[in-house]
Amino acid sequence: MLDAKTFRRARIATSIAFYINGLGTGTFVARIPDLKHQLGISNSLLGTSLFFGSAGVLSSLQLSGWLCAKYGSGPTIRALNFGLVLIPPLVGLNFGLVWFCIALFLNGFFQAAQDVAMNAHGSTLEINSDKRVMSRFHALWSLGSFSGGALGGIATQLKISPFTNFCLTATVVLLVAIAIRKLFLSGEVDRHPIEHRKKRKRPRIFFVLGFLGLCGAIGEGAASDWGGILIRDTFNASGFLVALPYVLFCVAMVTGRTFGDHLAHKIGTRNLIVAAGSIAGFGLASGLLMGGKIGILLAWLILGAGVSVVIPMMFSAAGTIADKDYKNVISGGETIAIVSGVTYFGFVVGPPMMGAIADRIGLRWAMMIPAGLAIILALGARKVLTSSS
Repeated sequence: MLDAKTFRRARIATSIAFYINGLGTGTFVARIPDLKHQLGISNSLLGTSLFFGSAGVLSSLQLSGWLCAKYGSGPTIRALNFGLVLIPPLVGLNFGLVWFCIALFLNGFFQAAQDVAMNAHGSTLEINSDKRVMSRFHALWSLGSFSGGALGGIATQLKISPFTNFCLTATVVLLVAIAIRKLFLSGEVDRHPIEHRKKRKRPRIFFVLGFLGLCGAIGEGAASDWGGILIRDTFNASGFLVALPYVLFCVAMVTGRTFGDHLAHKIGTRNLIVAAGSIAGFGLASGLLMGGKIGILLAWLILGAGVSVVIPMMFSAAGTIADKDYKNVISGGETIAIVSGVTYFGFVVGPPMMGAIADRIGLRWAMMIPAGLAIILALGARKVLTSSS
């Protein structure tokens, strides 16, 4: 077990790592409508472009897991924090569609690699302190995303270019990364020997959990990528109101994740995920049917409240199941890698799928797909998870 001082220092550092990762994501999301306008592309082509960012996310997961195993999650986070400084400004350079796609791939790669490392670090803290902290870490990510979204909206209103906006955010991240670099756990705490053996059969339950996480991830990704475009192109919003759906989504995410650990303790992880999926699905569908600026804002707010706890609780459930049922079969870190890999695939398939469908039936009705997937998430969690998960 970690001593109180080491745990506190590492918890602070991990919280800040989650925050700055979210800050970069929120800043980018808030400027998507402006980037789309600069490039002069359609919804379907934007969705295809966003696919490159999602592909970067997916391609980084195995490498990040390997780095955490070889060097430890703490040193891996320290190195990847600086990647968050170098890459985002490249996205804002208006050198054309090909450049945009390449920059999105690199941005997604570094964002997700750091994400896996900080989740591994959070899991290590839980295991070595016997305390639940994962949902609160994700709350800090959402708070960072909210901050980035709000600042991005203000920058849009002030007509500050996306490139300048991204450079200012990168400067903040650089200063913070330098300040916290010595607070993380040392590599020895969770470093594991990398053995070259025949691959073991991995329990199916963790792939199922990953699929349920994927259902939530598509909704989360859709809220991030399409909220501003929907309210501007369909309901003629402008200025800060374009960023407001995502801002409200992030407010709900922060609130839900702040209380997620407490709620899971009170009602159980399974019941929390079932309730969350139901709220997200029915809330999003109701707001879309209501329509108008108010309907979309309510839809994004309720969707955020619902999906807020899905990914952190899936990670917690995977760790609990691994410890209780597969203790000598697979490690908690490996299960998080599996769940992450399948879950984050939702961020890969979501953008191009939503863009293509939106061009055919309209973005408002295409958003009914994430609503339906949230209901599937609730039904699936009720079936596959136990009350003690």
